[in-house]
Amino acid sequence: MGTDATVAVFPGQGSQKTGMARDFYDSAPQARAVFEAVSDALSVDMTALCFEPDERLHLTAFTQPAILTAEIAIFSTLRAEFGLTVDVFAGHSLGEYAALVAAGVIPLAEAAVLVHQRGLAMQRAVPVGEGAMLAVTGPALDVPTIQAALSGLPVDVANLNSPQQVVLSGTADGIDAVEGVLRDALPGARLTRLAVSAPFHSHLMAPIEGDFRALLTESSTRWRPRAAGQVLSNFTGGFYPADDPAALVDGLTRQISGAVRWVDNMTAIVGRSPETIYEIGPKRPLRGFFRALSVSVTAITNRTTARRAFSA
Repeated sequence: MGTDATVAVFPGQGSQKTGMARDFYDSAPQARAVFEAVSDALSVDMTALCFEPDERLHLTAFTQPAILTAEIAIFSTLRAEFGLTVDVFAGHSLGEYAALVAAGVIPLAEAAVLVHQRGLAMQRAVPVGEGAMLAVTGPALDVPTIQAALSGLPVDVANLNSPQQVVLSGTADGIDAVEGVLRDALPGARLTRLAVSAPFHSHLMAPIEGDFRALLTESSTRWRPRAAGQVLSNFTGGFYPADDPAALVDGLTRQISGAVRWVDNMTAIVGRSPETIYEIGPKRPLRGFFRALSVSVTAITNRTTARRAFSA
């Protein structure tokens, strides 16, 4: 593939909100088909979950398929109505599944079942309240200093989001301890507790990887891995090999407890000299991460932003 690529990136958990993709659902048959397919696959009314006040939207087993549904509904509409074609796909954490669906690697219904099971397993691994996550934000963060602060504590680097943000994940007590250390070690950094129900991308998630690998392996017989070479892996930071289901299974399995190497993903995207990068999802957190690399992103969160993006 040459340069001047069109890129689609998809945000992950935390980008959910009530009403997401409603305007696409109301006006586009492609979006309605996505909601119906996921509803059928999970026996859950995804329109009620996504459009109406529903506490389940913030329970990870439901959050994950809800975000996937909204993102693919938006993407499917953009492709059908505005002629969007994409050369490179990437997603942040859960968003990697949306990227694989959008690229045509994993069928939508399969992905919906997988992320629902992924969320259930994650919440079973660590009960609510026993884990925590902490965002560390500041100019030119000293990552070695952050890693040194974790020494001996049950806390891991979960997300390398940008040169200006790292997210830590571990036990609640461990996060309490490292927060105190970092206030002294990085006095200029902003420390923010994340509103999450489990310590994602930490060693505490490792016990669920074996069973989830088996689930992925069984599901992979129904995938179309030839297009995987267009999709970036959070776990390795680089592109998946084309037509290698085992590599996909391994990357998605190890992503559960491994760090999201989003800086490496962004660097790989920039290396393709992209003409346009679209962030497709209910919110636009990835745009800020790219901004830290002085890279512009067009965020599409609703009909208004879609029309603006494609009328330019």
